Formats: sequence, C-alpha cells, structure tokens
Amino acid sequence: MNQTRVSKEQFLNSLSVRYMIRRDIPEVLEIEWASFAYPLTEEDFLHNLRQGNCIGTVAEHGEKVVGFMIYESHKYKFHILNFAVHSLYRRGGVGSYMVMRLIGMLPHPLCTRRITLEVRETNLLAQLFFRSRGFKAVKVLPRFYEDSGEDAYLMQYQLGPEVINAEKESFRDYFDE
Repeated sequence: MNQTRVSKEQFLNSLSVRYMIRRDIPEVLEIEWASFAYPLTEEDFLHNLRQGNCIGTVAEHGEKVVGFMIYESHKYKFHILNFAVHSLYRRGGVGSYMVMRLIGMLPHPLCTRRITLEVRETNLLAQLFFRSRGFKAVKVLPRFYEDSGEDAYLMQYQLGPEVINAEKESFRDYFDE
C-alpha cells in the first residue's frame, strides 16, 4: 500500500461528523465565504437551523471544522440545502465521507428513500462530485437562484429496492478512484 493511501485512510479514520452547534458558525461561515460567490449569511444559517426538519452537521479533524452540510429531513427524502468543504481539505475524502454517511442513513426510519439537491449550472465541480457519488441530474430549474438568475440542476440519489436488500459498500471504495 502506498504512502498516500495510508495517509488518506489515517486522515479519514481521524475524521468525525457530528451535529452542528452554534459555536461552529464562525468556522462554517469561513468555509461558506471562501467557497461560494453568493455566500449565505449567519442569519441565513440560523434561520435554516431553526426549522424543525433541518439538520446541520460538521466534519471535524481534531478540533477544526473542515466541512459542513445542512439538509432537510422529509418523509420520503433528504434535501441538501448547503454543503462545502474547507479548501485545504478538498479532494481528501471529507465531502465523500459526509455524503456517504447521509446515504448510509437510507432507508431512514421515516421511509426516506432518496436525497435531492440543487446545483448551479455553472458549478461543474459539484455536478461531477455528486454524479460520481451516484446522483443524477433529473431536472433543470430555470432561473432558480434569485441572486444571479442562474439555472439549477435538480440532482437526486435514489435508493432502489436492490440497494436496500444488498449489503452496503464501504465508503472507502469511493476513494480508490
């Protein structure tokens, strides 16, 4: 096994994902502002997190927040509202780890069977990332983003009957690409 793979495995083994708390907001905002041309504000985050069905999680390495995800939990789906990884930790498995943990929650006790999200049409990296994790673009949403008037792709991960009954693959299989 080469040194890079061992380092990545060691890093992923030391990574933890937990629920977001208020004191995480400054680090989350730092990632948000460095990641997006039209970043959300602290008020936007707090508004989302106050919703009863909205869940925030952070990926932590040591005591540093290196990624975050905010999603809504509905009866038949999870809907990712916001997701980003700190620029120094991108392509290191953090995003994949977080997405695979969410996929691992399917089927949810409330019969959740799919995950959806919107991706800007100009955000090719995000489109490719989610496609490589099993998501498919299922619809174009014209002028979806109010800030720019840009279209979005609605992307979806669908948990099929064959997946529910089969043993789930290890998330590490997704990092051997």
